[in-house]
Amino acid sequence: MNQPATTPHTPGSGRAPDAAPVPPTERIRPDWAAIDQLPTPELLRLMNAEDRAVPAAVAGQLERIAAVVDAVAARMARGGRLVYAGAGSAGRLGVLDAAECPPTFGTDPALVVGLIAGGRTAVTEAVEGAEDRSDLAEADVAALGLTAADTLVGVSASGRTPYAVAAVRAARATGALTVGLACNRGSALVAAAELGIEVEVGPEVLAGSTRLKAGTAQKLVLNMLSTAVMVRLGRTYGNLMVDVRATNAKLRERARRIVAEATGADEEAVRHALTATDGRAKEAVLVLLADVDAPTAARLLTAADGHLRDALHATRDTTPHPSPHEAPRTAPRTADGR
Repeated sequence: MNQPATTPHTPGSGRAPDAAPVPPTERIRPDWAAIDQLPTPELLRLMNAEDRAVPAAVAGQLERIAAVVDAVAARMARGGRLVYAGAGSAGRLGVLDAAECPPTFGTDPALVVGLIAGGRTAVTEAVEGAEDRSDLAEADVAALGLTAADTLVGVSASGRTPYAVAAVRAARATGALTVGLACNRGSALVAAAELGIEVEVGPEVLAGSTRLKAGTAQKLVLNMLSTAVMVRLGRTYGNLMVDVRATNAKLRERARRIVAEATGADEEAVRHALTATDGRAKEAVLVLLADVDAPTAARLLTAADGHLRDALHATRDTTPHPSPHEAPRTAPRTADGR
């Protein structure tokens, strides 16, 4: 009996016969099929050229990112939390961004949280099958006790990872704001969320390895999201991280530089202010610029909801040291410029 003729399938020749459609981030580029034969410099030039396209793709989503920032900041100002949920590389990036918030912005570790399919073990090693477990996502979200003040951002390169999609759906059912961050257009993740960010980066140099361009895009967006939200919440003063936690020698030196830059005070005055405020740079700046003691500085900041510029304006008539960072303050600027 004669068998139907078949065409041999070779790597990089396109999708296999009868294969289901795959998202762009998973596609194979035939023109990259021979990267294993390239000289190392040429291989690296190819990767670098592809990486250069990522910031442009992110730039195309800036309006959407700005809308998310403003929505998240408004909720966090009411005591809400920011939660990231993802699997594999996407989940690790969320955990990383959450972990950086306490030392950078002085936040409580419970304020920005990273959920990853498979739990903390999955941060350093693969947990097989975890990303396909919608029930794990539902349990992880339920354990947080989300409210309408909270936000959950589902992160997935393909936009169809079951864990991320289920986390968004579970969070939305609680009344929390939900955001989908994907690297393909028209994904199930973005469809499940109230707000969506779609950074289209196309196929990877190493086919399907979404830790590459997709991961870079996700990192850039998460950098923007957490940083801009914290700026809106008054966790910075100008471009100074005045809420930094000075928990080691490097950060203590950084706190000293921040206070000196913000106030123009001499080294002795800076050291005295930091000692009086137990190393809290934001309070030390207020001590020096408003000529108040440490307990008063703490009270003024509490009254200003942590916004150093507002606390300074409340005492501006007695401010003895003009500061390069003490420009007239306007209301926080939102995505529409209001």
